[in-house]
Amino acid sequence: MHRRSLPSSKGAAESSPFELKRFCRTTGAVALLKLGQPNPDDLGYIDSILVEEIGGVRVTIVRNEEGGNSLSTVVLRGSTDSILDDLERAVDDGVNTYMAMCRDSRIVPGAAATEIELARRLKEFSFKEIGLDQYAIAKFAESFDMVPKTLAENAGLNAMEIISSLYAEHASGNTKVGIDLGEGVCKDVSTLNIWDLHITKFFALKYAADAACTVLWVDQIIMAKTAGGPKREQPAGMDDD
Repeated sequence: MHRRSLPSSKGAAESSPFELKRFCRTTGAVALLKLGQPNPDDLGYIDSILVEEIGGVRVTIVRNEEGGNSLSTVVLRGSTDSILDDLERAVDDGVNTYMAMCRDSRIVPGAAATEIELARRLKEFSFKEIGLDQYAIAKFAESFDMVPKTLAENAGLNAMEIISSLYAEHASGNTKVGIDLGEGVCKDVSTLNIWDLHITKFFALKYAADAACTVLWVDQIIMAKTAGGPKREQPAGMDDD
């Protein structure tokens, strides 16, 4: 690794392969398997490197702002481990959401607005079917009510009133109406900037339906067999028949 502001070279020891890979991506260097004279193309460049103490732990800070660095490290601090776990999950969800939006940027209304609209349309579709399929589709539509019910119960709201209000709003054509947990009422979530990723909803429904079909699809019958071991003696006065 070569430091721009100094004519000499700097070395750093990395014991973890994961940290070594990140260090190479940060500096633009190439990890060499054998110790020898590196080529100019294998050298990495950084703006500055220093060692600081963060939270009682000594860490090496590498800055490469002018080199087009595509990596960054987020330092999280919290008073308890549970708070740190929540912060880590929040950052992880944000990064995964950004990655998913790079693949598919389509969004749908959040706050249970999408689930209620799907349930309403499925119930209307079930009325057009005949036989047992009608009941199966209607029950599948009812499963979407668990999302607004869970949101309402976690916020201390009356779930039945919230679900009834959502169905009434969506039946009137207000397909973007969801639950405003702050005020405890149903509102147009597009004005509140509450959105969900289309690709997340799609795969969640797909995998949930596949799991339900797998459970219901019974293609093997497992017969119970008598366990091994010595035969238990029969009480006196009983025949083998």
